[in-house]
Amino acid sequence: MKLPVHKRVLRVASGAIVLLLLAGAGCGYVAWQWWQAPSERQQPTRLIVERGTPLIALSEQLAAAGVIDHPRLFRIITELSGDAPRVKAGEFEFGAHYSPRQVLDLIVVGEVVSHALSIIEGWSVRQALDALQSNPLLEQTLTNIDSANLMAVLGHEDGPAEGWLFPDTYHFVRGERDIDLIKRAYQRMLDALNQIWLARDAGLPYQSPYELLIVASLIEKETGRSSDRPDISQVFVSRLNKRMRLQTDPSVIYGLGDQFDGNLTREHLRSDTPYNTYTRHGLPPTPIALPGMDSLQAAAHPGTGDYLYFVARGDGSSQFSRSLEEHLAAVRQYQLN
Repeated sequence: MKLPVHKRVLRVASGAIVLLLLAGAGCGYVAWQWWQAPSERQQPTRLIVERGTPLIALSEQLAAAGVIDHPRLFRIITELSGDAPRVKAGEFEFGAHYSPRQVLDLIVVGEVVSHALSIIEGWSVRQALDALQSNPLLEQTLTNIDSANLMAVLGHEDGPAEGWLFPDTYHFVRGERDIDLIKRAYQRMLDALNQIWLARDAGLPYQSPYELLIVASLIEKETGRSSDRPDISQVFVSRLNKRMRLQTDPSVIYGLGDQFDGNLTREHLRSDTPYNTYTRHGLPPTPIALPGMDSLQAAAHPGTGDYLYFVARGDGSSQFSRSLEEHLAAVRQYQLN
């Protein structure tokens, strides 16, 4: 017995729907497997996503870089997931074997690549500025700035910038402004100096945190050996208390500027400048370098000895003396010979 026409049509339509659903489920399963499957890439891949990049262009960019292999499917799943509006701009590194889902997660979270720039202990402000201005990953805004006007740019009262950047390794993202990194380094030094000043030993001959910063810079340039820094600090403190001249060569060299050719002579020591601690009493007018934490701490907590002199041994360490006679003997032993 034949079924009525309308029933036959309904049965055929129902069968077609079932087939379509099964096919859709199959395709969905395949798509889901692809979405979760690790890539065959053996190496990480870096990619820069510009701000405002449309999803279709992003998908093609990822495919061209070998990060994904089906850009249309990536775009469809991203749209269906509701993540399309959450895609971030920046420089991303997609690890080896990242699945398409991990790729999208990285872009949505905005986990961009971090770069590093080091400001070295003992550098001058000019050297720090040069390092920033030569870094192609930073947005350059300080091209007409030097150490003479840097403090005004930082929102500080006019004055020399020497000493005011904290030596450390700073992390930044591609396109970050150089001034923002400089501000971080300045704030780090300001915070460190204020904390160290509050915890300093009693009786030190410094009238302000700035004078402690000056002494720390002298210590920084006198030695790279941490164990010698408290004793060098003690020598400077003792000489200041006794109204003796500091007679520290790095300050003289700083005052010579471009005139110094690497050879410090007797004539240099006799040539008066504001930084010549052989011809002038007290501290130089500004720091002479960027001191690190060890030098700042040494300036605030000098050693407990009674030394008045020191001389470099030639191996990175210093020989300390209590009298001029001992010092002259050490000079003959470690330098003249």
